[in-house]
Amino acid sequence: MNPIIAILKEHDVSDAKINELFQALTQNPLMAMSIVGQLGIPAEKLQQLMALVMQNPALIKEAVVELGLDFSKVEAAKAQLQQ
Repeated sequence: MNPIIAILKEHDVSDAKINELFQALTQNPLMAMSIVGQLGIPAEKLQQLMALVMQNPALIKEAVVELGLDFSKVEAAKAQLQQ
């Protein structure tokens, strides 16, 4: 299991919420950050999660693929943010 998804499940985040989070990530990364804030994960775990993603950004792609979502949408959202 992808470590990002594992951390979310460790904090009792439902599969539906995980899918919602990654769906938002593929469409609007700023909205995804809002959803993360609503999950009730302690700050120290969020910092651990962010460090994990910063050290290995490919984990996001792995999680998106594992959930059956379209990673090209993540790339498009990322390009839009960089403009």
